[in-house]
Amino acid sequence: MSRFDKYFLMNESDVIEYVKEKLDFFEAGANLTVKEIGDGNLNYVFRVVEEGTDKSVIIKQAGEALRISAEMKVSTDRNRIEAEILQIQDRYAPGLVPKIYNYDTVMCACAMEDLSDHELMRYALMKHKIFPRFADDISTYLVNTLLKTSDVVMDHKAKKALVKSFINPELCEITEDLVLTEPYNDVNKRNLVFEKNADFVKEQLYNDKALHLEVAKIKFEFMNNAQALIHGDLHTGSIFVKENSTRVFDPEFAFYGPMGYDIGNVMANLFFAWDNGNAAGASAFCDWVLKAAADTIDLFNKKFLECFDEYATDVMAKTDGFKQHYLNTVLSDTAAYAGTELIRRTVGMAQVKDVTTIADAEKRAYAERVNILCAKDFIMNRKAFKTGADFVAALKRAAQAAQ
Repeated sequence: MSRFDKYFLMNESDVIEYVKEKLDFFEAGANLTVKEIGDGNLNYVFRVVEEGTDKSVIIKQAGEALRISAEMKVSTDRNRIEAEILQIQDRYAPGLVPKIYNYDTVMCACAMEDLSDHELMRYALMKHKIFPRFADDISTYLVNTLLKTSDVVMDHKAKKALVKSFINPELCEITEDLVLTEPYNDVNKRNLVFEKNADFVKEQLYNDKALHLEVAKIKFEFMNNAQALIHGDLHTGSIFVKENSTRVFDPEFAFYGPMGYDIGNVMANLFFAWDNGNAAGASAFCDWVLKAAADTIDLFNKKFLECFDEYATDVMAKTDGFKQHYLNTVLSDTAAYAGTELIRRTVGMAQVKDVTTIADAEKRAYAERVNILCAKDFIMNRKAFKTGADFVAALKRAAQAAQ
């Protein structure tokens, strides 16, 4: 009987034994080394290397509780969801996600392509590196994984079967709480508010009843709009990059939800990179970030309309005027969820190092005020955002107002 016939949380030595027993990947008798490399909140990630060769594999195992809070229990089924999602996305957006080699339903562990020759995008951007092909790559990924998994393109019964397969209640609940509830009221006393902005947060977030109404609308849209198979947590910590490659990974929050949630998360996290670059005086980097943000929206719009024309199967979806109407709703959602991501990463319990590592307290406080003011513009005026220039203009307005 195998040790791995019953779930337990593996350490590094367990992983070597596991790989030798469960994977037909390395040569028999190969000398393997392993290192735990995960720095996320949910999982344990190990890199296994065969010494003397260029062969390596990533083993990702789901824990039963959040690493940031043992009290927050989550289903280990999320790794099954992630493995299946990445295989689906590899069909729709080949070359933009890692390859999956195996998924183990007992150990809740996934074996996947090692992308150690790439950098985690968040850390690369914190070094103020520029990736000229990012907007083109991410817009292709977004259009192909979102529109092609929607009712516009898919057989409706097949799509409904996927909705059922990827119900993800525990991780959706995390989003509903940490993104769409707590930043506006601190109801669970878990918000992390920078002291210099305590009064600003109280005035702009906790006491703004008009904002609360709009976020309530957005929250219930998130919970009830099974539009497309979304990544669900698409930030720069879920993207690997190098000069000629972009790979999206970590879709464990995936479920059928609003397309704009993924696109909005990308936009917000580019703006966090701008915060960091601006605090460091990296003006050329900041200029590139704003161009990348604008290009992401504009390329998404162009590719979305082209994909719609080529792949739409629903007869009513082909009605004159519907295509642009549909895109406009996606862009409105994009603005809304860019706003909620900007706010939750600024005052919520899961913050971003782009901002928290800004050493100068005044500059950090300024960056946070920019984020909150820009977010409120996105949320309150979400139907007005249709082009890349519209999104960038909101950041520039906030940067001016925050002074």
